[in-house]
Amino acid sequence: MDTVTYSDFRRNLKAYIQKVNDDSDSLIVTSKKPHNSVVIMNKHDYDAMQETMYILSNPELMNRIREGDEQFATDNGHSHI
Repeated sequence: MDTVTYSDFRRNLKAYIQKVNDDSDSLIVTSKKPHNSVVIMNKHDYDAMQETMYILSNPELMNRIREGDEQFATDNGHSHI
């Protein structure tokens, strides 16, 4: 993950946005006040991260995933393809 200053990011906004989208690598934009720093990432990666956080925070869904893992680990799983 690269880091750039706010001033550099502002001057080269188009190039940095293109780089984030092309590389799928986040970018840290720093500020003089550290609590004002931000992370820039492409929307696809953001959506994937949000979905992962939702799944991990849903106990019922996580239990179903664990049960499926256990079934396949003991050769009791069934493919639905």
